Amino acid sequence: MLIIEVKSGEGIEKAIRRYRRKHRDTKLRNELRSRKEFTKPSVKRRKEVLKAVYKQRKSQGLL
Repeated sequence: MLIIEVKSGEGIEKAIRRYRRKHRDTKLRNELRSRKEFTKPSVKRRKEVLKAVYKQRKSQGLL
C-alpha cells in the first residue's frame, strides 16, 4: 500500500502527482496485468530473449 503524506503548504494536485509517480515506479499495474492470465515459462523466456535482441540491435544502430 502506498502512503503519501501531504506536506504543509503543498497543493493536493502535487500530492496526487507524487502518488502517480510512486505507483508507476512500483510497477504494480504491470504485475496485475501479468497475473490476469497464465503464461508458460517457455513463452516468458522467449519474450525476454526477443526483447534483449531488440535492445542490442537498437543500441548498435541497426534498427
